[in-house]
Amino acid sequence: MLGLAQLGVAALIVLIPAVPWFWVLLAVLACKGFAEGLVSTGANTLLVWTHKDKVGPYMNGLHFCFGLGAFLAPVLVAQLVGVASGYRYAYGALAVIAALVGLRLLTLSASPQPTHPRGQDTGEVGKDRIHYPLVIAAALFLFFYVGAEISFGGWVYTYAVTLKLASAAEAAYLTSGFWLSFTIGRLISIPLAIRFTPKQIILAALPGCLAILVLAIILPSSIWVLWIMALGLGFCMAPIWPTGFTLAGQSFKLTAQASGIILLGDSLGGMVLPSAVGQVIEATGPQAMVYLVFSSLVLNLLAFAGMLRARPATPAALHKVA
Repeated sequence: MLGLAQLGVAALIVLIPAVPWFWVLLAVLACKGFAEGLVSTGANTLLVWTHKDKVGPYMNGLHFCFGLGAFLAPVLVAQLVGVASGYRYAYGALAVIAALVGLRLLTLSASPQPTHPRGQDTGEVGKDRIHYPLVIAAALFLFFYVGAEISFGGWVYTYAVTLKLASAAEAAYLTSGFWLSFTIGRLISIPLAIRFTPKQIILAALPGCLAILVLAIILPSSIWVLWIMALGLGFCMAPIWPTGFTLAGQSFKLTAQASGIILLGDSLGGMVLPSAVGQVIEATGPQAMVYLVFSSLVLNLLAFAGMLRARPATPAALHKVA
């Protein structure tokens, strides 16, 4: 299933530059988003099923690849757009990469099955019951985190240019710096996930993000603070998503249905909050971006507290967050 979804993504990527009608293009993009949702849900869930209690570094490694792709794909496009029909070559190159991954997935052996975290009751009665308080808390955790990440990455350019803190070129470098720092943070978080628990990592990363944003609120006109905000937020945000999902997967039996509900929070956060930030910026000014990202991360921290509170009170689970 995962391999077929990935091949579907590859096929839809090829279609994007070839479609001449807006509504057809919109339908293609909607189908691509659906297929990518299947890939994202399947990949994250299968990783937890495969590595179980030791999934931390593997989950961070998977999401390091996301950060790397977010940084390298625009570079690829930038190198090809100056060539005649270069954008078609860019989409074609990305489609070939996606197709090769899909073909490799089709050759994998049978998928692993979900298991209960150690120390939980593995009786037959209710074994597949969804732990709704924890699932909802985890979905809210991803909702507010992804909303903050996409909002900052998408609007920091506008923030810098509108406030005349940077030229258009400098603001573009600022955005690239955010994603580069984000990618480096994801890479460093791989060995950190071996040494530290998910609770420890998140309780270091989230307050770090909030402290950086407070500095930007206090000194909104400083170009140095702007760069500190972009690079610091990228680095501190990097481990939050994979570590939060890992914590959920270590807390209860992560079925495909439960994983889908949790990742729905990711999708909704990336869709709703950046759009809301854009509307508020248009109505009140670019300074609102920092306040809204700060507020989203505060709610992210509260959702994390809800995850910890909702975790099953088993010796193994308590050990994981000690």
